[in-house]
Amino acid sequence: MLPDADELAEVLVELAVAHEDVGELVRIGRRVVDDPELRRFLEHSVDELVRDMGKLGEPVTLPDLDWPAGALQRCFPVYVFVAALPHTRAYHRSRGIPADVSRRTLADLGRNMAVHRRRYGRPGVQSPRWLTRHFRGELYQLGRLQFERTEYGPWNRRTLGEAGLDVPAGTPCLSLHIPEFLGPLSPRSCDRSLALAGEFFGRHFPDEPHRAALCHSWLLDPQLKRYLPTDSNIVRFQERFRLAPEDAEPEDTEPVQFVFGDPELAVESLPRRTVLERAIGDHLRSGGHWYIGHGWFPL
Repeated sequence: MLPDADELAEVLVELAVAHEDVGELVRIGRRVVDDPELRRFLEHSVDELVRDMGKLGEPVTLPDLDWPAGALQRCFPVYVFVAALPHTRAYHRSRGIPADVSRRTLADLGRNMAVHRRRYGRPGVQSPRWLTRHFRGELYQLGRLQFERTEYGPWNRRTLGEAGLDVPAGTPCLSLHIPEFLGPLSPRSCDRSLALAGEFFGRHFPDEPHRAALCHSWLLDPQLKRYLPTDSNIVRFQERFRLAPEDAEPEDTEPVQFVFGDPELAVESLPRRTVLERAIGDHLRSGGHWYIGHGWFPL
């Protein structure tokens, strides 16, 4: 189910895994292949991941590996995704998805591991559940943004209905995500991504006429406008959306995690090197809170 050591190293590089992690992952991979219990668990996990490939619904949660080795626990999802890769690529081919889109989409595994290493200083997968969307054919990287095939459901209706989105439950929509390590969120890059998405989903998912683009992110907290210039990339990104009222519950760790790399950093010690860093930290130090913003715009 897993490729041999030489091929595994090549696959990991294709998935944008950091070169400094490849050697250790190949070494642990031999252990996974040689241990019958680990091999059975791998097969079960892959079956869970690829079942109903491409079908929208409840998110897939990979089973947790109950194993004493810390490195193996942190890295085991890598082998699940690598073993599922032939299924994912076959689904992409069945939809006529170009190889470069497939490659850039699945390279989010390496990005996710980079986030883990930035925080902990060692190899691991930061959010396996997030990556299941990529390997199940639900999410695609198109330029600066990622677009997730989704449906307008009860949770969305509670939040976005107040922002004026009135479509029936089950209506196909696209959920926008902003990946890290891809430079500024410039208006030009967003325009390009949206143009690519219109062409991509119209061609490869013509059976899903997407009515709206949705976004749930701390980047849509309207309070950011109090701190950032009106022509900043974040403010101009916000202005694309019709925003719902502020959440009741604060999510202070969200901007701390994405701006500084670790949600558990002490507020008092947050750096003030950039306008955004000063905005996030100064707001928290003054007793304020940050919230997840919810927005939409028609497609």
